[in-house]
Amino acid sequence: MKNDILMSLEKAVRPSVKTTLWLLKIMIPISLAVRLMQYYGVIAWLAQFLNPIFQYMGLPGASAIAFLTAASVTTYAGLAVMLSMELTLREGTILALMALLCHALPLECAVVKRVGSNPWKMAVLRIVAAFAAAFYLNWVLPAMPQPFVVHPVMAGDVSVWTVLTEWALSSVKLSLMIFTIIYSLMVLQRLLEAYGVMRKLVRPLRPVMLFFGLPENASYLWLVGNVLGISYGSAAMVDLEESGQISREEANEVNYHLILNHSMLEDTMVYASCGVSVFWILSTRMLFAFLLVWGRKGVKGLCGRYFSAVTKT
Repeated sequence: MKNDILMSLEKAVRPSVKTTLWLLKIMIPISLAVRLMQYYGVIAWLAQFLNPIFQYMGLPGASAIAFLTAASVTTYAGLAVMLSMELTLREGTILALMALLCHALPLECAVVKRVGSNPWKMAVLRIVAAFAAAFYLNWVLPAMPQPFVVHPVMAGDVSVWTVLTEWALSSVKLSLMIFTIIYSLMVLQRLLEAYGVMRKLVRPLRPVMLFFGLPENASYLWLVGNVLGISYGSAAMVDLEESGQISREEANEVNYHLILNHSMLEDTMVYASCGVSVFWILSTRMLFAFLLVWGRKGVKGLCGRYFSAVTKT
């Protein structure tokens, strides 16, 4: 056991460094650009056009930039924008859930296409779910006036060099936080694989599959996707499809759940470290995944009965 732990600790270093550097190549330029846009008033100018829409979701108009960044790139890129903005914890929670439900659309829609799901349909569903979740959270969340991230208080007339210095310090802190989280996840992933924990949990999870409206034999796919992410989940689906252990339609059904509810370990850790409640992260994502799968089943059932009645007449 000691050797397995040491090997996991050692093997996780290189991929953790590689992944962290890849993410920082995306995040740091975006973060710097947003900080400079704030300083020169570009964010405030954009916000005046977006405020009428986003205010109904309890968000400032400028938050649309963070959402669009997350939707087109990654949650980390969206988070980089969020950390550059002055948001309350309530606003940060709503925006975080929008990003978690709808992020990396070009990449992840290409991934789910590999197992037979319609990428355009999946993209539309995720966008709709993100806005629906924002309206829902704006309705149910209590007041949270505390800041999402505490920014240093600066004098009204500061130089651009002061802004850049503050940004550089916050970027170093963010880089260390990201590496720590990714390294911890890499170690955990290797330990789970070494001890076969994932497959041992398949049978106890069958009641959970029934609750979420998923095929009983999809437990392993659900677990991989929820713990490690949609890319890992889709890779497992392809393997099981090719071996005949799961049909293409069953894999497609699981994707309707996973597009909203995946990578729960990593995503939750990242946003929880910024102050977002674990309860709201998990409950909101599970709720909308539940509603999407069962709503789809309901619509298919109604359509089936309608066409059956039409053909009889």
